[in-house]
Amino acid sequence: MAKVVNGVSLPNIPWQERPTGSSDVIWRYDANPIIKRNAIPTSNSVFNSAVVPFEGKDGYKYAGVFRVDDKARNMNLHAGFSKDGINFDINPERIEFIHSLPDLQNFQYGYDPRVTYFAEDGKFYVTWCNAYGYKPTIGVGWTYDFKEFFLSENAFLPFNRNGVMFPRKVGGNYLMFSRPSDSGHTPFGDIYISQSPDMLYWGKHRHVMGPRGGWESTKSAQDLSL
Repeated sequence: MAKVVNGVSLPNIPWQERPTGSSDVIWRYDANPIIKRNAIPTSNSVFNSAVVPFEGKDGYKYAGVFRVDDKARNMNLHAGFSKDGINFDINPERIEFIHSLPDLQNFQYGYDPRVTYFAEDGKFYVTWCNAYGYKPTIGVGWTYDFKEFFLSENAFLPFNRNGVMFPRKVGGNYLMFSRPSDSGHTPFGDIYISQSPDMLYWGKHRHVMGPRGGWESTKSAQDLSL
């Protein structure tokens, strides 16, 4: 079956064909886990990673942002690089965002990173579950090289998680999916789409889909016009 991507072609993404006899819609790579839990000396676990094609120095063809929990189970974000999309070199130091936002100086925790390349300005935008007052919201940052990362304002009020940006503007606005939550373990799973003219102020929040049962159940989509 041909692989079709509605967007920029990704010819070098590693791919394993469907295992013989499998009827699954998606399947796991048989050599998982790609990244071991002790990939760096301080890690207890490494997961929820966001990897994109990236032509860097030293032959690297992929880069990403990784959730790395340290041995005290603190949740941090680390950058990493790979030449083949399988073997990754993860920076042992967590990402230190460059910014001039004094009330966001103290990093509290970060997890569930996503990375979206935006061809219009050549930036890789990073979104993640960011702590503000130790309450989950959606952090936003960007990088050109996965070495220097710049912090923007949080996109939304707490409580929110799992922000995913569109890779291009629609109607002149940036778009982001998000999943409003609460201070617990998210007993619901509605997904909203929001718009921004400048990556600073987000609004026009519209409901996209919601669960039929528990938060991880099949979603029921809504008709939506942007």
